[in-house]
Amino acid sequence: MKQLFFSILITTGVACTTAEESSNTMTIEYPPTQTVEHTDEYFGIEVSDPYRWLEDDRSEETAEWVEAQNVVTQGYLENIPYRSAIETRLTELWNYEKYGTPFERGDRYYFFKNDGLQNQSVMYVQDDLEAEPEVFLDPNQFSSDGTVSLATVSFTQDGSLLAYAISESGSDWRKVLVMDAASQEIVEDTLRDVKFSGIAWKDNEGFFYSSYDKPTEGSDLSGINMNHKLYYHELGTPQREDQLIFGGEQTPRRYVGSTVTKDQNFLAITAAMGTTGRELYIKDLRQATGEIVPVVENFENNHSVVHSEGSTLYILTNLDAPNQRLVKVDATQPTPENWKDVLPEKDYVLQSISFAGGKLFANYLKDASTRIEQYNLAGNFEKVIELPTIGTAAGFQGEMDQNTLFYAFTSFTYPTTIFSYDVASGNSTVFKQPELDINPEDFETKQVFYESKDGTEVPMFIVHRKGMELNGRNPTYLYAYGGFNISLTPSFSIVRLYWLENGGVFAMPNLRGGGEYGEAWHEAGMQMNKQNVFDDFIAAAEYLKENQYTSTDKLAIAGGSNGGLLVGATMTQRPDLCQVALPAVGVMDMLRYHKFTAGAGWAPDYGIADSSQAMFEYLRAYSPVHNIEEGTAYPATLVTTADHDDRVVPAHSFKFAATLQEKHEGENPVLIRIETKAGHGAGKPTSKQIEEWADKYAFTYYNMNVMPEHVR
Repeated sequence: MKQLFFSILITTGVACTTAEESSNTMTIEYPPTQTVEHTDEYFGIEVSDPYRWLEDDRSEETAEWVEAQNVVTQGYLENIPYRSAIETRLTELWNYEKYGTPFERGDRYYFFKNDGLQNQSVMYVQDDLEAEPEVFLDPNQFSSDGTVSLATVSFTQDGSLLAYAISESGSDWRKVLVMDAASQEIVEDTLRDVKFSGIAWKDNEGFFYSSYDKPTEGSDLSGINMNHKLYYHELGTPQREDQLIFGGEQTPRRYVGSTVTKDQNFLAITAAMGTTGRELYIKDLRQATGEIVPVVENFENNHSVVHSEGSTLYILTNLDAPNQRLVKVDATQPTPENWKDVLPEKDYVLQSISFAGGKLFANYLKDASTRIEQYNLAGNFEKVIELPTIGTAAGFQGEMDQNTLFYAFTSFTYPTTIFSYDVASGNSTVFKQPELDINPEDFETKQVFYESKDGTEVPMFIVHRKGMELNGRNPTYLYAYGGFNISLTPSFSIVRLYWLENGGVFAMPNLRGGGEYGEAWHEAGMQMNKQNVFDDFIAAAEYLKENQYTSTDKLAIAGGSNGGLLVGATMTQRPDLCQVALPAVGVMDMLRYHKFTAGAGWAPDYGIADSSQAMFEYLRAYSPVHNIEEGTAYPATLVTTADHDDRVVPAHSFKFAATLQEKHEGENPVLIRIETKAGHGAGKPTSKQIEEWADKYAFTYYNMNVMPEHVR
C-alpha cells in the first residue's frame, strides 16, 4: 500500500487587480491512493470500504499519504497570488488585546489576556482591581511552538492551590499539575492520561477527576474509550493510589463528571452513556462514610446541581421541562418527586444559573440571543439586565457576599467586552474593551426567519456591510452546526470581520438538532430526524440566493465536527448548491464513527448502523463518504483535519477526501489540508489559526473568482 511518487502541475493566471473578479486556472494531479478489497456486511447488505487502511493513523503508508496530500494542497494554496496578502491582513487585524473575565479566588483577582499575537493567552494575577497585574501562568512557556495549551484551571476555595490541565498538540488526553498560588511552585507530581475531565477540589486535601484506561500504545489517538472513571486524588500520594469513586467495570458509563458545591458540602456526580441524557448522584462530604446516593437513575433527561445552601440542593433540569427549569430539594430526600420549582419552565430556554452577590442570575436564550434575568434567592423576579444589543453574555459568577460581579458580552460586530456589574445599584460599566484596526459600526446584523422543506420556521443571522447592495453577487459564507443540543449564538470573530471588511456576507442559521429552542428543537434533528438538519441548511442557502444576497457561484458552506458532517452531507445531496465547501474535522463515515475514541457516545444523536436495518439504511443514506457518486461535479472543496484529532479521528476526513478525489469530475479542486501537532481545535496556537484561515479564505476567494478588496 505504499504511495507511488507523484507530480503536481500548477499554472496560474490572474486578471488585473482593479477588476472586481479575477480569472484563474490551476491543473492538479492528485496523489494516487491505494484501494483495497474490503467489505462489511450489514443485515445481508455488503458495503465496500476501499480506503479502510487509512484508518490506521500510525502506519507508514498513511503517513506517506498525508505528506503527499499536504504537498499538493500547499502547492495549490501557495500559488494563489494573494494568499500571503490575506495572511498579512489577518495578522494585522488579529493583533489587538483580548481580555477574559476577572474572577476572584482567595483575596486576589485573576484574568486571562492575550497581547494580540501570542500563541496562547496568559493568566495574570493582581491583589485588587486597581493593582498592576503580574504574569501568573504563561502557557507560551510550555512549548516553543505554542502547541501545548492550558486546558483547565481550578482553584481551591481559599485560592491557595491551583490544579491545571495541559493539552499537547490539541489532544483530549491531558496532564494535571498542582501549583502553590503564593509561590507559583509546582507541589505535586503530574497526573497523566486524564480525559474529558473537570477538576473538583475537596477543601485543600485533594480533588476529583475523570479518565479512561488509556488505549494500548499505538492506538492512543483512535482507540475506543469505554468506561469513564471518577477518581479522588489525595495530595501527596502517587496517582496509582487514587481512589475509584464511580464508574469503571462496576458502574460502566461512557461519561462521568463531577462538581463540588461551593460550600464543600456535596459532591455531585453526573453519568451518561452518550451526549444526551444523564444520571445524577450526590455524596454528602460532611459525612466521613457518606454513601453515593442516586437522585435520577436513568438517561432520559439532563440534570446538574448548580448550588447548595446547607442541606438544600438547587438543580437545573429538563425533566418535565424541555426548556429547563430550576428546582430545589432537601438532600436527604433528593429524588424528583420531592423537587420544588424555583424558576418554572418558560417558553424560552434556560441555559445556565449562577448564584452570586446574594442574587440568582438566570441566563436565558430567546431566539438564539442571551437574556439575563435577576431574581432573589426565593425565585422572585427583580429585573432584566440590559445588554448592549442582540448577542451573547456570560458571567455573573462570584461569592454570595460579593457586590461587584463581571460578565462578558459579544456579538457579531461587537468585540468581546468585559463589564462590571454593581449588584446594589444594578448598573453595568465597561471594564475592558478592545481597540481594533477596523470599525465594527460599519456593519449590521439582522435576524430573519425562513421556511425549511417541511414548513418549519428556522432563524438565521445575516451580517454584512451597511448599505450593501443586494445584487445576488456578494461572496457569502454560510456556517452552521445543527446537533448535540448545542446553540450557536452571536459572537465576535476577527476572521469573520475580515470577510465582512472585504464586502462579504456572513450567515448563520440555527438549525434543528441544536439547543436554541430547547430539547424539542434538539430532538427534531436527532437520529431518524437528522435529515431535517440538512434540509434546514439547504433552505438557508436557497433563502440567501432567492433574496439576492448571493448566488451559487458566490456561496461557500462551512462547518466543523458535527458541522463538518453537515457540510459533507449537504454537498453530496446537493452538489449544485454552492461553489465552495469547507468541511472541517467532520464525522464523514456514519457507519463506523462509533468504533473510534468516544464516538459511541454520539449514538443518542446519530444512532448506530449495527442496531437495526432501518437505522443502518437511514445512516447510509446520508453518510458523506458513502454518498459520493462517480462522475459528479462537486463544489471546490477544502477538507481540513489534524493529525492529533482524537475526538473525530482524521480517518473520517482521509477517507472522504480520497473518495472525492477518485469520483469527482469537473474543474473544481478537491483537496485536504492536514494540520500537524494539532487536534480537534481547542488550544490551537494563534500562528496556526492565522495560517489555516488564510488558506481557507484564499481557497474560497480563488474558487469564487473574486479578489479580496484589500488587494485590488
